Amino acid sequence: MCSNSFHTYLQEAVTAARIAGQYQKSRFASSLDIEMKGDKNLVTEVDKESERLIVEHLLSHFPGHDIVAEEGDYLQGNSPYRWIIDPVDGTTNYAHCYPWFCTSIGLEFEGNLVTGVIYNPVYDELFTATKGGGAHLNGNRLAVSARKPLNCALLGTGFPYDCATDPVNNFASFIAFQKSARGIRRAGAAALDLAYVAAGRLDGFWELKLKAWDVAAGVLMVREAGGTVTTFDGSAYDIFNDRIVASNGLIHDEMVAMLAAVASGPDGEL
Repeated sequence: MCSNSFHTYLQEAVTAARIAGQYQKSRFASSLDIEMKGDKNLVTEVDKESERLIVEHLLSHFPGHDIVAEEGDYLQGNSPYRWIIDPVDGTTNYAHCYPWFCTSIGLEFEGNLVTGVIYNPVYDELFTATKGGGAHLNGNRLAVSARKPLNCALLGTGFPYDCATDPVNNFASFIAFQKSARGIRRAGAAALDLAYVAAGRLDGFWELKLKAWDVAAGVLMVREAGGTVTTFDGSAYDIFNDRIVASNGLIHDEMVAMLAAVASGPDGEL
């Protein structure tokens, strides 16, 4: 399939993301009902309603498609199309009135990522990608940065919700990269981190224990912007692997080598 084949899917994913984003802005900084899915992992009614709005819109246009989303369980059929949805990536930020969150919508066709949308409603930044059609921000073509080596790079990362109780927590890797890179940003929304790698605003990103809905759209964007995405050991990545490294490609080997060094050390995290 060529990139033009995915235009209709992209168009409706953009519409769904904007519908959810408008709702999120209307509820931002309002009183929320917060439920806990774990010690630090929370969910609000905004997550649930945003997901309902997205799924309802997509299924109204593509009723036979499968859905995988963070907050709900959906019947999986035999469709070659599968939507992978994070209605609010950055829920903790949202619940604390910290204006850094997004909606992420990815589409797989026969197991391959073909469409991705990440929408930050606060800044009205719409990141889009189609397989073979490139990545864009509000219609402008994106390309990863040309910065190298690692000591000139700005990186993004995050920490798992169970970081206080599980030694596989990204702390050792964070310290190692903090010493070696120009800087690290930990903003709290992995989908936006990946979009920022695609946009050249970050030069690299790594994280562990992420879910498919955190990364599906962003992985396609990085690839379509000319970047590289692998697992921690540099091998081929798929969205159900919970170790991801994404970069401009120029610092990728250094990042993988750093993660390998951390893994082999006394505080190894792999």
